[in-house]
Amino acid sequence: MKPRFTILVCGSNGQLGSAIKAENKNTAHHFIYTDLAEMDISSEDSVEENIEKHKPNIIINCAAYTAVDVAEEEQSMAELLNTTAVTILSDACYRHKIFMIHISTDYVFDGRNFKPYEECDPANPLSVYGYTKLQGEQQMILSGCNGVIIRTSWLYSAYGNNFVKTILKHAQHKESLNVVFDQVGTPTYANDLADGILTIANNHLNMEHVVTYNFSNEGVCSWYDFAQSIVEIAELNCHINPIKSAEYLTLAQRPYYTVLDKTQIKTDFNIEIPHWRESLKKCIFEINGNQYI
Repeated sequence: MKPRFTILVCGSNGQLGSAIKAENKNTAHHFIYTDLAEMDISSEDSVEENIEKHKPNIIINCAAYTAVDVAEEEQSMAELLNTTAVTILSDACYRHKIFMIHISTDYVFDGRNFKPYEECDPANPLSVYGYTKLQGEQQMILSGCNGVIIRTSWLYSAYGNNFVKTILKHAQHKESLNVVFDQVGTPTYANDLADGILTIANNHLNMEHVVTYNFSNEGVCSWYDFAQSIVEIAELNCHINPIKSAEYLTLAQRPYYTVLDKTQIKTDFNIEIPHWRESLKKCIFEINGNQYI
């Protein structure tokens, strides 16, 4: 019989935290869901208070500063949540012997690869967001705690704000939308990532130090292909125009290619990952069923 864990989830009101709540059907463990109101991960006192109160065996950190463009002008806030808070959490996990699962991003890469990124490939972020997330990864490794870093990409869900919901919203009222075709990666359905995280939480006992994994759905597409599939699956009458990144200026520079190689996580945890279009269908069905649009 597997042991019963107390699992504390940080950032539980965001996309991924909400997906973990939805996918968590394992009543063998005790889950504690926190957000800023209950646990300020940028405060050492708040982190210590929650650890002493709940005595978790595992901490899953879904919290992050994810406003990629705004981060270019609010670097201190991005550093606070993406670097300082991760340092505080991982140091506390080391002291209290807590296993930590931390979510990072494909934006740690510069997008100049010619093949899917493996975990060992050199990181070279192009944006403040990517840089602060990479710094958080490095601080977690330096802490000496045991845990897992999961780099993911293009996260979407039926919760909160994301690319899928934005396209669905605008495609209902506009005849056409411009979407970049020269940025290539893979969408990640938050519920699929949540399943992967829960699998790791159930099978982490023999893991030592910090191990980095990639996770996204299977397959490859551009943002244009992604948007085209969204309107097709939702049966919306909106034309998607492919444009170059140079025609859609943003404060933060985006990597052109961030397809992730998932071989390691699939091998180590016997995880089967769905193709991105199949998961997109599930998400759009959920959004429509819950009247999000």
